Amino acid sequence: MKLKNVLHDVGAVKIHGDPSTNIKGISYSSKTVEAGHLFAAMKGEETDGSCFISEAVANGAAAVLSERKSPRDFDRIWIQVRDARESLSLCAANFYGNPSRQLEVVGVTGTKGKTTVVYILEEILKQAKRKPGVISTISYRGPGLKRKAKRTTPESPDLQNMMRKMLNKGATHCIMEVSSHALELKRVTGTEFDVAVFTNLSGDHLDYHRSMGHYFEAKKKLFQTNSKQRTAVINLDDPWGKTLRSQLTTGVMTYGLQPAAMLYGENYVLTPQGIQLTVRHSAGKERFTSPLLGRPNVYNILAATATAMTMNISPSKIRDGLARMNGVPGRFEKIKNRFGLHIYVDYAHTDAALESLLEMAKNLYEGKIILVFGAGGDRDKSKRPRMGKAAGKYADWSIITSDNPRSEDPLSIIRDIEKGLQNSGRGKYEIEPNRKKAIKKAIQMGKRGDVVLVAGKGHENYQIIKNKIYDFDDAEVIKSFLNERGGH
Repeated sequence: MKLKNVLHDVGAVKIHGDPSTNIKGISYSSKTVEAGHLFAAMKGEETDGSCFISEAVANGAAAVLSERKSPRDFDRIWIQVRDARESLSLCAANFYGNPSRQLEVVGVTGTKGKTTVVYILEEILKQAKRKPGVISTISYRGPGLKRKAKRTTPESPDLQNMMRKMLNKGATHCIMEVSSHALELKRVTGTEFDVAVFTNLSGDHLDYHRSMGHYFEAKKKLFQTNSKQRTAVINLDDPWGKTLRSQLTTGVMTYGLQPAAMLYGENYVLTPQGIQLTVRHSAGKERFTSPLLGRPNVYNILAATATAMTMNISPSKIRDGLARMNGVPGRFEKIKNRFGLHIYVDYAHTDAALESLLEMAKNLYEGKIILVFGAGGDRDKSKRPRMGKAAGKYADWSIITSDNPRSEDPLSIIRDIEKGLQNSGRGKYEIEPNRKKAIKKAIQMGKRGDVVLVAGKGHENYQIIKNKIYDFDDAEVIKSFLNERGGH
């Protein structure tokens, strides 16, 4: 594609070089640059892409996009822009032929529930004979695409490339989780959304966003300027959802458990076998059944149902999709065993998510709750004592262990968590920094009817300690200990 077409509506400040030059690819890492690529030299949190321009040129870059002025005697094309990240996203959308304009695109944002809502919508769309592609925390998948996710929302060239591949293989929809980081870093600029979904907001990533207000403003960007006529689907029971609703004037569908919402659930029944609920909306009411468990999934079902209805999916197809969606990897994922234990792996890694997980287990089962959990290093430290407080409130016995300590001392993280658990007034806990040993203790401790919750990592199959990544999958570790105990 000619450079001038890649730069369509990008708003370059200055172009030094021939805009009719053919561009064969777009890279944001000098290591992936090939001959004829446009290299975007962006500032990162730890490095500045400008330091790698010479490497990009050596690898064959035909052009460089930067916020800086062109160096003297630079022998390739130089494009100076005001915002390199925004410009990269717009260039990527142009280069891949703006696939979001031909797909029906749904973006789901919020603190909790994003992944589950995406999975439910995927199944509903399949039952409606659509062909959805998915961009989620767990994997990128769909027509022509199947790979593990490196991050919740990919960098813009990767995202646009994946949507183009989906579209070329017959995809009709793209459902994606949109993280606050992605919105702040403009990875989805140039992606046109038909539906934007807001699930809820609670404390997370405050090391990055600094305050709940800033965190909300990042999420809100999904619901702002876009060339498509977009519908916003908002959880009206969430205080931040109410705030968001008050700031939008048109194209809003609200959901919740109160009649004030445009679509609301009532008479729901929670059992260890699943959920039954009635959903009321403008055209009447429906009774739905789902094998998903717990009150948080009532909200996830309502979010997916409201979204599907805005896309004109019939209630019968929604019913089929809900009935067939059995669960999400690492989201209250049950590990079957023959000892009568209720063992679950869950991704809960914030205080709100942990409290929700524990409350759900307490409402479903009568046995003792044994909790294994920790907190990630080099991340928001303020949530650690709150996580400890949530554990103290609900768990009968807590084993505080390591999550992904990264560069931090695991015992320092554990002490932060311990403060909250002690302040909860229920000091029933022990400390075991070795996660494998902590899980083994929990399995050995559990008796028939007890609940064992291993929280924090969910679907992740690794553990990050210092600067090394080790193979570690909570579910597989649990299964190995069950085998030692005599089968599962």
